[in-house]
Amino acid sequence: MGLKAGIVGLPNVGKSTLFNAITNSHVEAANYPFATINPNTGVVNVPDARLTFLSDLFKPERTIPATVEFVDIAGLVKGASKGEGLGNQFLGHIRQCDAIIEVVRCFENKDIIHVEDTVDPIRDIEIINLELVMADLETINKRVEKCEVKARVAHDKECIYEMGILTPLKEALEQGLPARGVSLSSDQLQFCLDNYHLLTSKSIIYVANVGETDLADIENCENYKKVKEYAAIEGNQVIPVCAGIEAELSELSKEEREMYLADLGVTESGLDKVIKATYKLLNLSTFFTVGSDECRAWTFKNGYSAPECAGVIHTDFQKGFICAEVYSYDSIHELGSEQAVKEAGKLRTEGKGYYPKDGDVMFFRFNVTKK
Repeated sequence: MGLKAGIVGLPNVGKSTLFNAITNSHVEAANYPFATINPNTGVVNVPDARLTFLSDLFKPERTIPATVEFVDIAGLVKGASKGEGLGNQFLGHIRQCDAIIEVVRCFENKDIIHVEDTVDPIRDIEIINLELVMADLETINKRVEKCEVKARVAHDKECIYEMGILTPLKEALEQGLPARGVSLSSDQLQFCLDNYHLLTSKSIIYVANVGETDLADIENCENYKKVKEYAAIEGNQVIPVCAGIEAELSELSKEEREMYLADLGVTESGLDKVIKATYKLLNLSTFFTVGSDECRAWTFKNGYSAPECAGVIHTDFQKGFICAEVYSYDSIHELGSEQAVKEAGKLRTEGKGYYPKDGDVMFFRFNVTKK
């Protein structure tokens, strides 16, 4: 299953620099507004030491990690929802994304202009979030225009049902509140996600783009602390990143990168944290398939049944599901081989009622009768 995250923020906050580092591509990252006109997209691997271990153990012909696609759009400004700076066009590029990465400038640098003239992360967040809300309100108002009369006058059952969703969404958005905070039933929520593609219904992570010296003493960075407090009130996550450092790291070999991180006193880059957090944000987990031909990480939503996980690989696997042979990653990591896992009785056969867990290693048995 594909996972796509949209990167948003004001101009010159470091979005494109971050995108360059994440994808190791080289899109324009200029010091003026709207350097990014068309959306840039890049697919990156989800870092997972477990897959590395399994690959080293089975020595397959190929190793395939889970992936996330990132979409970088042009910087938004006040009035973006009404078309300022081509804002409507830019916002349209991320409506099909699953999650939003909002980059917030927390570094001071007189050589890099700020579209609002001063560095104020909370003001910047509120500008972006309001533009997302206003864009969604326009979407909802257009839908209300189509449904309201049919529901009230013609008593159209479908429109009556839809107005039960549209009305609370409209009320919240008019108050400047995101759609994700509106209380809807599971069926109503699914209808909303399938039909409206609201920007504020998407999960969000704040990336605080801090200076190099700030990163070394992050808890004393005042701008980062402001973003952290703001995100905590919303129940959202904030990750401190120095986009400049990450851009340098992306140019290094694995060994050089590890040495650089060690010099910084960290074991994991900020971008690895962003990628992992994006993956987890949507309630996703990983199961593995292993063998001499291929070791692969597969993405599934928590709560999927064993047949549904089989369907992630191929629809025929789900249709003809018989059973799944399963053991945990922890078991093979502890015991050192698949044979040892079997001898220890850690390999289980599970049926349709099994719900896989993060880190399961699975082999599916299926049978599809061709007509």
